[in-house]
Amino acid sequence: MKEIKRAVLFLITLSLLTGILYPVVVTVLARIIFPHQAAGSLIHKSDGTCIGSALIGQSFSGLGYFWSRPSATADFPYNPKASGGSNWGATNPDLLNRIKTNVAMLRSAGMDGSIPADLVTSSASGLDPHISLESAIIQIPRIAKERQLPQEKIYQLVQNYTENRQIGFLGNKRVNVLKLNLALDNL
Repeated sequence: MKEIKRAVLFLITLSLLTGILYPVVVTVLARIIFPHQAAGSLIHKSDGTCIGSALIGQSFSGLGYFWSRPSATADFPYNPKASGGSNWGATNPDLLNRIKTNVAMLRSAGMDGSIPADLVTSSASGLDPHISLESAIIQIPRIAKERQLPQEKIYQLVQNYTENRQIGFLGNKRVNVLKLNLALDNL
């Protein structure tokens, strides 16, 4: 009986420590040290209206905007409540058809040359807010033509919003599509 009482007390103590105290301490510290990130990295208009998060992709379809990578989330693209990829393997006919459809759509929008993989395939979460630098650069002629702006000006904007590799060597250079499109609207 003594061991059961000790075991129950130990369970209650650990539950309080790991289930309540630790999460509260981590949340408070995050709010103090990283307030913007702890609040979801939200992006607001000048009037205070929230337009999205820098951490979750958004669908852009207008010819005058940079397009995000495809989303594989359920119900609607970039649904944060349904995060997850399609889980289709590389030889799955559905994946191959989706890629062919995406390539055809990009070609019909005037993209020439080799199309980067991230413009025709979704990320593992289906929510990736970034595209590769190559994916941004290949879209510049379409956007310049649509907005009647010099390509060099849009190229410079892409360079200004390019994020380097994580920790200097992980991944590739990338561009946050929402931030880039907001900057494009502000030109």
